[in-house]
Amino acid sequence: MAAPSKSVLFVCLGNICRSPMAEEIFRQMVKQKGELDEWKIDSAALGSWHIGSQPEKRGCKNMEQHKMPMNHMCRQVHKDDFKNFKYIFGFDNENISELKRMRPANSESIVKLLGDYDPEGIKIIRDPYYDSGDKGFEDCYQQSSRCCKAFLDEFKV
Repeated sequence: MAAPSKSVLFVCLGNICRSPMAEEIFRQMVKQKGELDEWKIDSAALGSWHIGSQPEKRGCKNMEQHKMPMNHMCRQVHKDDFKNFKYIFGFDNENISELKRMRPANSESIVKLLGDYDPEGIKIIRDPYYDSGDKGFEDCYQQSSRCCKAFLDEFKV
């Protein structure tokens, strides 16, 4: 069974910074186009450390500053995601390697870097989790916004 063509899963290591931010950014962009009911949008973690937790406080603060509060509970990627989502985006090469390793042989999902869509050519969206300040979260927001917009502009069913 093929995944719905309008479905996207954002995946990072812990699902508390990059992926829930991109999920909400993309959701708001789709909503602005009046297409929210046409899309399945979610995010998930490769690791299990934060399952059931809310996103990181600095990321939440950043998203609130952009009028995009996050309402997400962290979850881990599972095999069904590869049949339920057409596009699965990772944020760095390690994410992509692990997603490709996990991907069932018969999956039709497209696994790629979200940064492949960055018009500025920055492929890796760096994890701001270990930063001491907030700047990395704003950088993540800006880059994820550029990438999500470019993907949505390019998207064809």
